[in-house]
Amino acid sequence: MLGRLSSEPFLDMATYSFDVVSDFDRQELVNALDQVRRDVGQRYDLKDSNTEIELTESEVLITTASDMTLQAVEDVLRAKATKRNLSLKIFDFQTPEAVGGSRVKQVVRLRKGLSQEIAKKLSKSVRDELKKVTVAIQGESLRITGKNKDDLQAAIQLVKSKEDDLEVPLQFENYR
Repeated sequence: MLGRLSSEPFLDMATYSFDVVSDFDRQELVNALDQVRRDVGQRYDLKDSNTEIELTESEVLITTASDMTLQAVEDVLRAKATKRNLSLKIFDFQTPEAVGGSRVKQVVRLRKGLSQEIAKKLSKSVRDELKKVTVAIQGESLRITGKNKDDLQAAIQLVKSKEDDLEVPLQFENYR
């Protein structure tokens, strides 16, 4: 009986997907740095330290009077970032360097995006443990696709369990 159509309606095999990214809310970072500047200007132990905090596209530059005041400014930065729900993993503190007189400069790189190494590690982990989902590295993110939402939920839980071993924070976007 060639050509006979099934009485079953065509079932669309929908696929679902989400992206694993590493990002942060830049406006929250700007707000946190504003609060740090205000705190530094008001604290008696930091008031006269002539501390400068500058935000560029990919890093925060802190210039201050001494190693001791630098440590205090870093502590304030961590506290303000935490209060604004920014992961401390976005900060990559470099070695402080002397910049003349007794002043020191600290470069704090901002981590954003998944490196190829981290993306490959996560991809392999998901592929090894979950056979019903597919993983694709797309630039600085991972796209995980599956036919079943429960499989994607399992993938999210698996990726979350691996996050503690990574030096970057992870978020899940475009869940559909």
